[in-house]
Amino acid sequence: MAAFPEIHRIRRLFVNAYLVEEEDGLTLIDALIPGSGARILAAAEKLGKPILRIALTHAHGDHVGSLDELATALGEVEVIVSVREARLLEKDSSLEPGEPQERVRGGLPGARTKPTRTVEAGERIGSLEVVACPGHTPGHIAFLDLRDRTLYSGDALITFGGVTTAARSNRLFPVTTHFTWHRSTALESAKALRALRPARLASGHGRVQEAPGAALDRAIARAERS
Repeated sequence: MAAFPEIHRIRRLFVNAYLVEEEDGLTLIDALIPGSGARILAAAEKLGKPILRIALTHAHGDHVGSLDELATALGEVEVIVSVREARLLEKDSSLEPGEPQERVRGGLPGARTKPTRTVEAGERIGSLEVVACPGHTPGHIAFLDLRDRTLYSGDALITFGGVTTAARSNRLFPVTTHFTWHRSTALESAKALRALRPARLASGHGRVQEAPGAALDRAIARAERS
């Protein structure tokens, strides 16, 4: 395994999923929109390794859309989601007493496939460390590759049309902020992700951003002014 693993981005329309290479196989981060299973499986076949794990950043439909299709095709595959987000995957959008009491936004289609593992911040999925970053959804998580500090941010941070936060997007891609549950929480999560000093940013929408620190600083400053 190389010290700085190649990033394998799979794109469907404006949505990204990623295949992360581990010694035993592949971890798929997110499952794109419905009907994307064949594309994801073809990408894995090209790498010559099996998909052993599906790790979800959050339960919006453009990130879990092909989960059932993939689970059926793969059979014995580990499905991983945060403890909090597992409820949204079951289409339960009720809020906990200590959470901001604002409506959870965005499509939550759920899935027939049940998680085989739920995780919390600090746990490991192979080379990936789980990072809590609520705001876009209550249980949103990101994944930090400890080998090279690539941050797989889901929709907590996006790179479409420039680096932005879920608290304030840009005019080219306003949809992420439109479907964000609680913007001030999303802003605090963006600051926490910035503090990780990621070397690369691989988001749910947009291209991989190398050395994103300065761009993240500007995005956070813009969100603080809004």
